[in-house]
Amino acid sequence: MQKLSKSVEVGLPHQEAFNAFVRELTLWWPKTYTWSKDKLIEIGINPIPGGHCTEIGPLDFRCDWGTVTEVKYGSYIAFKWQITASRAPEPDPDKASEVRIRFVPAGDSRSRIELEHDKFENHGEGYETYRAAMDAEQGWDYMLACFEKHARTAKRLTVEVKS
Repeated sequence: MQKLSKSVEVGLPHQEAFNAFVRELTLWWPKTYTWSKDKLIEIGINPIPGGHCTEIGPLDFRCDWGTVTEVKYGSYIAFKWQITASRAPEPDPDKASEVRIRFVPAGDSRSRIELEHDKFENHGEGYETYRAAMDAEQGWDYMLACFEKHARTAKRLTVEVKS
């Protein structure tokens, strides 16, 4: 099965894009794509090898939906996608697909986010349909569009250094 590849360009330097993608996930990830929906408290990725991709909802609800496998802070992160085709959490990382995201400089204060989602066959029965859904307009295209909008419109704290 071929890997799924997507990309989007944003108006942030690559290290800033990495931080916005990973550290500001709660601000841009579609709430409708979480288990908590509009009661979502936080969704995040702990960007260290072995770190968890986690959703926090109401009443101490917590769901780990991935595990970070590699990171080069500011330019690359990879994690196991531990969500089944039926949108249930998958605790066994051997039954997970893999997501790799590169943050590549693309000119003056811009970057290209290159996402690859691979090894869908690890999900077992129904993986072809799952891959097709993630490749469709409401899959990674939509999620990356949400990130691009966040990168374009979010207010960021800038510190002015006076000499």
